[in-house]
Amino acid sequence: MALRGSLRASRALLRAPGPPARGLCSRPPAFGFLFDVDGVLVRGSQPVPAARRAFQRLADGGGRLRVPVVFLTNAGNCRRSDKARELSRALGLQVSPEQVILSHSPLQLFSQFHRRCMLVAGQGPMEENAHNLGFKHVVTIEALRKAYPLLDMVDLSRRPKELPPPTTGFPTIEGVILFGEPVRWETSLQLIADVLLSNGNPGAELQDVPYPHLPILACNMDLLWMAEAKMPRFGHGTFLLCLESIYKKVTGRELKYEALIGKPSPVTYRYAQHLIQQQAEQQGWQAPIRRLYAVGDNPMSDVYGANLYNNYLKSAQQSQAQAGLKRSPQAASPHAEVSLELRNDGSSSVESCESILVCTGVYRRDGNAPKKAEARTVGTVFHGHRDFPFDPSLLEASYVVQDVDDAVQLAFKKENWS
Repeated sequence: MALRGSLRASRALLRAPGPPARGLCSRPPAFGFLFDVDGVLVRGSQPVPAARRAFQRLADGGGRLRVPVVFLTNAGNCRRSDKARELSRALGLQVSPEQVILSHSPLQLFSQFHRRCMLVAGQGPMEENAHNLGFKHVVTIEALRKAYPLLDMVDLSRRPKELPPPTTGFPTIEGVILFGEPVRWETSLQLIADVLLSNGNPGAELQDVPYPHLPILACNMDLLWMAEAKMPRFGHGTFLLCLESIYKKVTGRELKYEALIGKPSPVTYRYAQHLIQQQAEQQGWQAPIRRLYAVGDNPMSDVYGANLYNNYLKSAQQSQAQAGLKRSPQAASPHAEVSLELRNDGSSSVESCESILVCTGVYRRDGNAPKKAEARTVGTVFHGHRDFPFDPSLLEASYVVQDVDDAVQLAFKKENWS
């Protein structure tokens, strides 16, 4: 299988003798790292042991990074500053919020929705995150539930004992932001469906079902993620799957997204590239950033996303817009425009985005597993989102290594870096 072959190649490269290291660290870096967090640097609240070793290599004696680094996570139920503090504790060096990309971070680019009244679903500081991203008027699921208490009927203990008075003055909802998995799935699924079926007026009597429905911006498509448990846990992608299935069962039509943000969306990788280049400029590194190394543990999001973005980069270099869009597995989606943007962006110096898969999270290589069994586990069951059609080649990592420290050493070898 390709993954196993990549692992052998990675080990050979790590063992291969390189040229003398003298003077290499003074050379400006022409590469940067995109690090996934859960399963690569931490497992739940516990650091992965190899993470600190990796960042000791990446930092100089004063704790400053010698290479531009972005932490690219599909987490979204928190603040960037909170995630930066968590990473600082785990890695033993200072991480700034500007180095962190949460699943929803690229939503600040979607200014056409910032002045609309948006329903937000998820958990954590959703209103604060929405306002920080530029959204002016947001309504939470809890606020909607309190305004229309008759909508939330699954939990018998939360049903109103008496018929409430009619709701007045509640704003019409003009779009939906799905930040991440909520706590009470049944409440969120019901109320989001109510908003879509009523064209933003969930207290109204159901008439003709509007279609196309209100715009939906969804963040984090991960079906599964890895915490302290031995087996992966349900992610926001599982919630999206439930919402899509319910909507289609009720209406007979497909749920559509205005945007899908977070890995493996090319929009997210384009945003990460921008931050990498921004870091290099702020550090005064003159060499243009040519290569990105995306380190992750999930073939369905980390590897797929990096490889998909690498395809966009290659298409941009070849300046074959039509051929690139036909070749892209996401050509029919709103994200196909990223490919065109890259071709027209003369300031972009990045030539490639290589995927490095580690074995400390969702992907766990079993050295005793027969090759065909391992292939079945990774290669045939597609956990990616419905709108990202299955392409086996995008699940094949450029390299497979044991942990993040091996990933950093691998990139250093390839870059002839001390």
